[in-house]
Amino acid sequence: MGNNAHGETETVDQFLDSTLESVDTAEEIAVQVGQKAGFDEDDLNKIAMAVRESMVNAVVHGNRYNKRKRVRFSVTQNSDRLTVKVADEGEGFDYENLPDPLAEENLLRHSGRGIFLMRAFMDEFAIRRLAPAGIEVTLIKYRAPK
Repeated sequence: MGNNAHGETETVDQFLDSTLESVDTAEEIAVQVGQKAGFDEDDLNKIAMAVRESMVNAVVHGNRYNKRKRVRFSVTQNSDRLTVKVADEGEGFDYENLPDPLAEENLLRHSGRGIFLMRAFMDEFAIRRLAPAGIEVTLIKYRAPK
């Protein structure tokens, strides 16, 4: 990883195991790249939470801890933004019809808020189905001009 204070693009691209340790690894990498890019502490916390939620979804719900399946994790920063992509090799899910995590019947559920939080913490959020299998989540955080 190089110094990016002058607007160069930097990308870290890795395949991670389907373990909770990989969740921590991805979060640490994203925060390190975000720090080098000049994001403030508040934004770094938001990035960390969004990456954690996305990685947990990929490991737990997507790949279901399958040791033969990997999570592709990439983080790219350039002069104005940090882009994180998380892709699993799972069966996928119907992301068009997710239950509302703020509905009264869902408030006490132990899961179901990850995508809601990713959308809240990042400036852009996208999700797409991969072929032949898997889901890719893209998270973008714009750096405020100084």
